[in-house]
Amino acid sequence: MSPASLPLASVSRLPAPGDNVAIAIRRLEAGTVLPLADGTRALPHTVLEGHRFAVKPIAVGEPLLSWGLPFGFAVTAIAPGDYVCNDSMLTALAVRQLGQVSLPARGNFRDADEPFQLDERLIHAAPPVAPADPARTFSGYKRAGGRGVGTRNVIVILGTSSRTASFARQLTARLQPLARVHPSLDGIVAIAHTEGGGTGEPNNTLEILRALAGFMVHPNVGAVLAVDYGVEPVTNARLREFMLARGYPLDAVPHHFLSLRNGLAAGLAEGERLVRGWLPVVSAALRTEEPLSHLRIALQCGGSDAFSGVSGNPLAGALVHETIRHGGAGVLTEIDETMGAESYLLKNVRDLATARAFMGKLDAFREKLAWHGLTPESNPSAGNKFRGLYNIALKSLGAVHKKDPRTRLDHIIDYAEPHHAPGFALMNGPGNDLEGIAGQVGCGCNLILFVTGNGSITNFPFVPTLKITTTTRRHELLIREMDINAGRYLDGEPFEKVAADAFELLIATASGKKSKGEHAGHSQVSLWRNWAQTDTSRLAELRARVAPDGKPLVAGAVSDRANQDRSTIGPALSLFRAPEDRFATERVALVLPTSLCSTQIARLAAARLNEKQLGRAQGISRFVGFTHTEGCGFGGDTMYQLLHRTYRGYLTHPNVVAALLLEHGCEKVPNDVLRHHFTAAGVPTAQFGFASVQLDGGIEKVLAKIEAWFTEKLAALPPAAPAVADLGALSLALLTAAPVAQPTATALATIARAVLDAGGSILLVESDPLLAQAAFRSALLGAAAPHATLAYGEPLQQPGLHVVASESEHFVENLTGLAGNGAHLALTVVSGHAQQGHPLLPVIQAAEPTERGRVAGDDIDLFLSGDAPTDATELLRWITAVAQRERTPASMAQGFVDFQLTRGLLGLTT
Repeated sequence: MSPASLPLASVSRLPAPGDNVAIAIRRLEAGTVLPLADGTRALPHTVLEGHRFAVKPIAVGEPLLSWGLPFGFAVTAIAPGDYVCNDSMLTALAVRQLGQVSLPARGNFRDADEPFQLDERLIHAAPPVAPADPARTFSGYKRAGGRGVGTRNVIVILGTSSRTASFARQLTARLQPLARVHPSLDGIVAIAHTEGGGTGEPNNTLEILRALAGFMVHPNVGAVLAVDYGVEPVTNARLREFMLARGYPLDAVPHHFLSLRNGLAAGLAEGERLVRGWLPVVSAALRTEEPLSHLRIALQCGGSDAFSGVSGNPLAGALVHETIRHGGAGVLTEIDETMGAESYLLKNVRDLATARAFMGKLDAFREKLAWHGLTPESNPSAGNKFRGLYNIALKSLGAVHKKDPRTRLDHIIDYAEPHHAPGFALMNGPGNDLEGIAGQVGCGCNLILFVTGNGSITNFPFVPTLKITTTTRRHELLIREMDINAGRYLDGEPFEKVAADAFELLIATASGKKSKGEHAGHSQVSLWRNWAQTDTSRLAELRARVAPDGKPLVAGAVSDRANQDRSTIGPALSLFRAPEDRFATERVALVLPTSLCSTQIARLAAARLNEKQLGRAQGISRFVGFTHTEGCGFGGDTMYQLLHRTYRGYLTHPNVVAALLLEHGCEKVPNDVLRHHFTAAGVPTAQFGFASVQLDGGIEKVLAKIEAWFTEKLAALPPAAPAVADLGALSLALLTAAPVAQPTATALATIARAVLDAGGSILLVESDPLLAQAAFRSALLGAAAPHATLAYGEPLQQPGLHVVASESEHFVENLTGLAGNGAHLALTVVSGHAQQGHPLLPVIQAAEPTERGRVAGDDIDLFLSGDAPTDATELLRWITAVAQRERTPASMAQGFVDFQLTRGLLGLTT
């Protein structure tokens, strides 16, 4: 007897009536019988939830249609019921843990990758949206100087460049007790980011300045303190000049530009004094009823799935349409996520000039991609493909439905360009969620609608985010993190009822009702990250690079490490034994976030476990969790490789005795991909823990899972094994923030030689000025020219002198890579000001004697004398003491640490 067929509408959705493929709303097993165009048919393969199958015959060369628009073309005849798939989706699924799934052996369509061509004859000026009657209001903070109306009232501590990121965090943490005693203040928040703190002029200077300027005069900001050192590429003085020259209403907001010239402690005290002075004024601000025309809504999506364009994005579009009817504005970005859906956006456009401006932004973004050897197909993440978005066209076709078809496309603006006009705007910006959001906030958006299929938990520090889930199942899984369930529409509720309920919540949130993210108390900031290339002149050369071979330039003198009596070589060190005949200077437990959106949860997990002192009985000194901006929204195979090897380097670092990988769940490097990579690299994965913010049910549930895993893991660890060793047990990173004097170069060479002669390792980045110092180079290499022996973040296998292919001149990015290489500690010579340290790696900071009076003595560990033998002896004392946990470098003791992965020379935000 044949199985009964299921009604098609009970298991799938057609985004548009004429589509020839449908979206499965649940997993359909192979053999499921469905009524299709040519009669009933049993599905030949398992179709995963959110994936597509044909409902009509599709001949070779014919388009595959969703929302009535093509996302691919058949390369084989596709019968009704066939799983619709391309090769890249099948490759992405191959590393996933899917259980018993029958998938096609190869793809049956090719991507629709032909660029859209604008036919100007088809562009007709559309009328504006009809106004609402009667107009409604919300309760907000009306600001002077034309700054608009705020939905929140906050004090911002702004790190003007990446060099003051940790200072902004530290000062904000110090001020939290003040925030809690002023109930009319919505918070004191830090803006800490990764940009403008390198050694040269960045290519994204305008994007940085526009975003920071917009933050400072944002209507949600009651007062702002901008902090720099005064020597970075992007400084307070430069930001102020930029704002005054372009008419930003800076005088309309209480503000101060603070340069850290007297050290970190003095800066903290001065920052606190300034904020205390603002508190009476800022906390006295009152909400008043204001028209909805003052709402500027940012439209974003992240962790998108196949239902984003069916439920979540149309709902967000309807909410913005209603806001525009009341005179407000909506701002869409993610310019690369409109590629393939241009015709939809241009069906309702203000005029030909607007259409041309839109096409110009698309062309410019494609050109930037080409500089780095990329195409728009670099955008979709592993999470997107797992959830049914096979390519950029399919992703874009759903993404553009954040513009309601009734809404006219009115304006095309640049990233973070001030925007006060009503209507619908498209902002030039990348597909990376947070980098786009920073631009939208910079242009003045005071509320964020964030559509998510997987359940992205991201929030911005001073603008409320309403998160819209696309399905009821995912909403209920993440009920404590999600605000609006668009899945109600998929479940059969009228769309108008879902939209009306959501609009009331939007007005309530604008009026002060806290979002779920605000209750959770975590947020992230990332500006549009710098890009390394400005044309294709170096592309062939960079693509042809040969990976370093891992062999040291100078091998250590001790070859038989296992049998060597280490206590006889140099000063004796009290260390710990580590696997593979290695030594550890500390025993650390690591929560490693695989992407930006899980970093704050990793930090929360580490803080909780440290507070509980978990693992102290097993000799664990502390838990560490990193915050960074990578793993989401980037393009380029080189960046995938960099993340894979650097994460592997941290997980297998000699000081890490237990490690858990924490994914967000929709990133480009999820846990399943990393498992696959580690296995291929010969690293057993059973030793690591794995957790997922999304799949494990949200923040509190995943924090509990992390604690449970570490509790069990640490209880099974053998006791700490102290061991007497020498300098040969160490891997020492050397960094210099500026060229050093010859005596200092000689002292550093002496230390390096001592470590190498004992059988240890010295690590330097290839861009370090120290390698250009004749005194240093000749002492270690003679006449040989240095060249890279290790890739960025690549775990070292052979001890000796290694030069790391850093691909960056940014101090923190290089430090982050060196820790991945396996350095136990770092020794650096700074100039002008102290550098930020590293959360895992102790960083000893010294300064030349000529830096007295310029560098605050409390912020570094020692001033050098200028006498090479004396300085070598003193630095060696510091190295010995830090390695044995007898001293803690100043940056680590004070909490001025940072962590950031480089994008390299070909990585790019997409």
